[in-house]
Amino acid sequence: MYQAFLLKYAEIGIKGKNRYKFENALCEQVRHRLGKIEGEFEVVREQGRIFVEARGDFDFDDAIDAMSRVFGVSSISPAEVIEEKDWDTLAEKVGDFVERQYPNPSFTFKVKSRRSDKSYPLTSPEICVEMGSYLLNRFENISVDVHEPQVYIWVEVREKAYVYSKVYAGACGMPLGTNGKAMLLLSGGIDSPVAGYMIAKRGVHIDAVYFHAPPYTSERAKQKVVDLAKLISRYTGPIRLHVVNFTDIQMYIYEQCPHEELTIIMRRYMMRIGETLAKENHCLGLITGESIGQVASQTMHSLAATNDVCELPVYRPLIGFDKQDIVDISEKINTYETSIQPYEDCCTIFVAKHPVTRPHVDVIRHSEKKLAEKIDQMVQEALDTVEVIQVDE
Repeated sequence: MYQAFLLKYAEIGIKGKNRYKFENALCEQVRHRLGKIEGEFEVVREQGRIFVEARGDFDFDDAIDAMSRVFGVSSISPAEVIEEKDWDTLAEKVGDFVERQYPNPSFTFKVKSRRSDKSYPLTSPEICVEMGSYLLNRFENISVDVHEPQVYIWVEVREKAYVYSKVYAGACGMPLGTNGKAMLLLSGGIDSPVAGYMIAKRGVHIDAVYFHAPPYTSERAKQKVVDLAKLISRYTGPIRLHVVNFTDIQMYIYEQCPHEELTIIMRRYMMRIGETLAKENHCLGLITGESIGQVASQTMHSLAATNDVCELPVYRPLIGFDKQDIVDISEKINTYETSIQPYEDCCTIFVAKHPVTRPHVDVIRHSEKKLAEKIDQMVQEALDTVEVIQVDE
């Protein structure tokens, strides 16, 4: 029934003279996602809308799913294309559309119209009135309700005419690539995949780094992180996942530093390594899944201590979220079930029995001096042996 889709956007519409750049980026992302499913599609932008027209057969559900994961798209409306725009033909085709869409129609409705073709003899309000009258005469069991209709019938008159009624929600946000790139510290937990998703939603391309600690963490724990990266890549696009062997660094910190400070010092070295990889990959910042007070390493004092080693900005999109807020998003993007699989990451393996919750930066720096003999060499070796995995949906 459908050979076209009308994609609407929200925030892009307020971008002024630069709007075309965001529209072009959005079109590119739509083409990229549709290119992964069977079928041929043409994607064009026209006066505040993105139109997708199918060339031949395609899977409707796959197309809707692909477009619903494109950041920047606020809604998707499957539409019927009407080539002939003379009034009698247009009205009849709209009536045929309603009949196919709603067999034996019985509902309240409202017609909404947008006339971009200013040469068309009827204005938008006139199209609404005349089309509503035609539909009332054609179908016995429908009535108009302009305030709370059960069904909207949209008619857009452009170079061609389009009629649509159903609307599917889009991912909203900003098109990928319009706000640079950042490095996500990705663990096997619930929070960090959600953090990556939320920053990508603002138009940021994502690379990721995972700290692996064999034999204390298994290959299955590593595969779990790869699986999480694949799941969020359905929204973020391809991800370059950097796997860092962190075992020797962790053991050295464990041997040399006070155990109540282990988590903070390990975290500081993760941030140092993550920042080095970020700079090498032209990233503009780091992303973490931290939320204030969720664990000992995420108190205000602890976050200040980890920030102390960073030059790049650290983005924490979950900073004020409750755990349930984060879980709800993880379920929405389908990462929750993978995140709760019982494979430990390196942070949980080496957690102290009574970790410090109010670390003083000066005290932490003093403890790190005990690492001076070997730590720089260990960090360099970890960077030299990074495994890079290209992850895509």
